[in-house]
Amino acid sequence: MKQYLLSVVEPSTGEPPTAEEMERITARVEELDRAVKEAGVWVFNGGLHQPGTATTLRPKGDDVLITDGPYAEGKEHLGGFMVLRCEDLDEALEWARRAVAATTLPIEVRPFR
Repeated sequence: MKQYLLSVVEPSTGEPPTAEEMERITARVEELDRAVKEAGVWVFNGGLHQPGTATTLRPKGDDVLITDGPYAEGKEHLGGFMVLRCEDLDEALEWARRAVAATTLPIEVRPFR
């Protein structure tokens, strides 16, 4: 079986969901988490804090430059992820469809090497 990364793409700007919307989203995401575990495809998942909490390290000659903030700033950022063990891309895409429905956000699917 192959492993696939399902990345949750969050907007970096705009209004966040209301408390009521977040309750509904959270309930759907919790149900998705239960489903992937019950199906035996779950490897690991987690959510990330906002990009402003990041620290980035870059090579600079023989040294390493450390800066506060994300590697790249953009209109969107990685908000969370799920690693699943699936038979093939089609199965991973089916789980990603369910993740889109749960989160109401874009999901990027990529295989691990």
